[in-house]
Amino acid sequence: MRDLAVIAAIVLAVRAYQQRNLPSGPAPDLVGTDLGGSRVALEHYRGKPVMVHFWATWCGVCKAEQPNIDAVAGDLPVVSIASRSGDAREVAAYVREHEIVPRVILDPDGALAKRFGVAAFPTTFIVDGRGEIQHAEVGYTTELGLRARMWLSGL
Repeated sequence: MRDLAVIAAIVLAVRAYQQRNLPSGPAPDLVGTDLGGSRVALEHYRGKPVMVHFWATWCGVCKAEQPNIDAVAGDLPVVSIASRSGDAREVAAYVREHEIVPRVILDPDGALAKRFGVAAFPTTFIVDGRGEIQHAEVGYTTELGLRARMWLSGL
């Protein structure tokens, strides 16, 4: 039992360390361009919870988590941001190859990720209908975990 408590304490400490610079309260401004060249803004989602998901094409954990993001995006609003992953052509090829479901915003220089305090990928935020960050997760999250966080945020 003691070993389990030590493992849980280590996991919680690592999680707290990974999330130390992530914002809370009002979500930072997020305005970007999707792969089709259209403007996307977080403010367009006001009135309903939205998942804001930062990932990178070179991130193995992101690739493993993507089916969970896609499953959620089939039912719930998801803003997906490809950060530091190349130009529109490269990201579009990756999105096609991996059949990524949500609309993808380009963040070639990592400016959007930096605004959200993202230092590791994947990082996922759940923003409620008022624009307040309710949950932030760094690393792999299951589909059930994502849906539970959305539900807790009012969806």
